[in-house]
Amino acid sequence: MSKDIRVKKGLNINLVGVAEKSTSKAVLSNVYAINLNDFHGITPKMLVKQGAEVKAGEALFYNKNIEDMMFVSPVSGELIEIERGARRRILKLKILADKEQSHVSHSNIDVNGSSVQEIKAYLQKSGCWPFIKQRPYDIIADPNTTPKAIFISGYSTAPLAADLDYVLAGKENELQAAINVLVRLTPGKVHVSVGKSTSSPMAGLNGIELHKVSGPHPAGLVGTHINKIDPISKGEMVWTISPQDLVIIGELILTGKFNAERIVALAGSSVKTPKYYKTKIGTEVATFLYASGVNGENFRVINGDVLTGSKSSQDGYLGFYNNTVTAIPEGDDYEFFGWNKPIFNKISSTRALTFSWLMPKKKFDLTTNTNGEHRAFVVTGQYEQVFPLDIFPMQLLKACMYKDLDEMEQLGLYEVAPEDFSLTEFVCISKQPHQQIIREGLDLLQKEIG
Repeated sequence: MSKDIRVKKGLNINLVGVAEKSTSKAVLSNVYAINLNDFHGITPKMLVKQGAEVKAGEALFYNKNIEDMMFVSPVSGELIEIERGARRRILKLKILADKEQSHVSHSNIDVNGSSVQEIKAYLQKSGCWPFIKQRPYDIIADPNTTPKAIFISGYSTAPLAADLDYVLAGKENELQAAINVLVRLTPGKVHVSVGKSTSSPMAGLNGIELHKVSGPHPAGLVGTHINKIDPISKGEMVWTISPQDLVIIGELILTGKFNAERIVALAGSSVKTPKYYKTKIGTEVATFLYASGVNGENFRVINGDVLTGSKSSQDGYLGFYNNTVTAIPEGDDYEFFGWNKPIFNKISSTRALTFSWLMPKKKFDLTTNTNGEHRAFVVTGQYEQVFPLDIFPMQLLKACMYKDLDEMEQLGLYEVAPEDFSLTEFVCISKQPHQQIIREGLDLLQKEIG
């Protein structure tokens, strides 16, 4: 099989507000937060009480189902609030940061001289294990299992997403240290995908199977690479991890410290000076959002990219897995007879009264307006035009909606994650919540079959 991956089906969404390749240090946040919604399917059990002093890298809670899996604080300080919801479910932890940071120091581990179980225990104790996710189900990997392969995408094609070649520059030592760990965790290969026409810092790593990717979005999604390289069948499992999380694991191996530092792309047309900021997981978004300046007041902050991110308040906190924050105009205005006139300022995958296909390189200033309302599925063939996986997208979505487990299995639900359907959701004229449908289908499949 060729190591090159050429994706033909897809759609590039070119938006105004790409982050300039310059990095500033964000203002230190007073309060950092860990949002429990970032850890899907985890039932937390607290290890510290409200008001306790913690160090950076000290465990705050563990997974009820896997007690050795620790979740740690990104900074040292005082745990000032444990925000709870219905039935006292923990929603968010807030930490008032110290001015002088102190870290938990872990003993160095000999990767080659340690057993696989010792390496897994080390990653769980240090708080790095939650960075490793598994498919099927798109959840934090179960350390008691062994994947047939591990996949890492070093190529980002999502609109306004952080340029991974830029943010990983100079991190080769940390990346290699992390790869040395991952190689021990699977009997299969560690697949790394990079852009075909880019010079990625990940291309020169040892112990990997390198793949060069080209084509429109979703060419950069790890789900696309899994489908093209080594698809998942029933009973099989693969693990995935993002490159910036690799850096954190690599630094732990080299220094013995959990360093939650991250380079974040602040992008979007509502940002006056889109650029990169060096900050930490859980920081207040306002510490770098207003440093770049904003256009007006009526805009939406998105924790992540515009297709897969979640809506955040302007005083929200950076997500555990996010390295992009986007700000675009709020779409609360409506055009009179907008459906019945030529459209020149919006992107569309069809040619019905739209002309974006004539201007493939033009950058558009889009809002959050969905340009339509929720309605029943309409069979148009649009999903198949932008969905490169060897799966029938509409049939799988419908199987998830009417909860037919046999069809969900046969149609390939084991292989996908909600993000794989972000583009079909974007082009959907029925305005169906594809990612939510897939998430609910995955949860049902895991509950009923495991």
